[in-house]
Amino acid sequence: MMTRMNPQTLLDHTDQGRLWPAPLTAQAGFDMETAYAQALAVRQLRIARGEQARGFKVGFTNRTIWPRYNVYAPIWGTVWDTTLTLCDGDGTLSLGRTCQPRLEPEVAFGLKTTPVADPTLDDLFNAIDWVAPAFEIVQSHLPDWKFLPADTVADGALHARLLIGRRVPVRDLASDSGALDALLANASVTLSRNGDALEQGQGRNVLDSPLRALLHFAQTLRACPGAPDLREGDVVTTGTWTDAWAVLPGERWSADFSDPLPSLTVTFDV
Repeated sequence: MMTRMNPQTLLDHTDQGRLWPAPLTAQAGFDMETAYAQALAVRQLRIARGEQARGFKVGFTNRTIWPRYNVYAPIWGTVWDTTLTLCDGDGTLSLGRTCQPRLEPEVAFGLKTTPVADPTLDDLFNAIDWVAPAFEIVQSHLPDWKFLPADTVADGALHARLLIGRRVPVRDLASDSGALDALLANASVTLSRNGDALEQGQGRNVLDSPLRALLHFAQTLRACPGAPDLREGDVVTTGTWTDAWAVLPGERWSADFSDPLPSLTVTFDV
């Protein structure tokens, strides 16, 4: 008989970087609602032991990679003070106790206030403090990244680490939501490993633009029973512009975004 995973065992596997014994979706009735309830229970365990929530990650917003992972809608999870690192454009991360880590180039937002109820793009623009390039390190606790959507939600939305680069005040980039939406949708990124370009992505891959991905997330978060709301100071990273690439200690990765977005480089500790 399969051992039933509970919030504490899920957290133990995350802490130890160990694969799950089986998909949670092998349990009868384990659906997305159940998965978010499990994820929120793990969130409470992390808070109880002293970790501080710093915001959220939104995943699977890039429609171009949905068929590769058999996931066809966005998911979300929590970013922690223990998983978040800020830098000025060149950072270092450890892959210790991650599980099958992969890297994703993204754009992250910092909020200066809680968005109003049922926000428009204009409302979101007014709630944003800064925009920054980011690398999210994602992980899967199921072998070979084979899962169903509910597994990914219970797996912390696959979040392992988040590196955020130089934060640019939003009004230094655009004067209003329409300008920011267009700028981010039309932006591009070239992802490189050890100086070799591997893939180019576009901002429009992410639900048509990162700002629209943020709007979708704000609506989804508030529709989830028991979920916390967005708040002042939260970081929200909005999904990869390329595929997720496997990473190893000792590698150096760069994301060269088109102007006026800053670039970002990360070196993984050996």
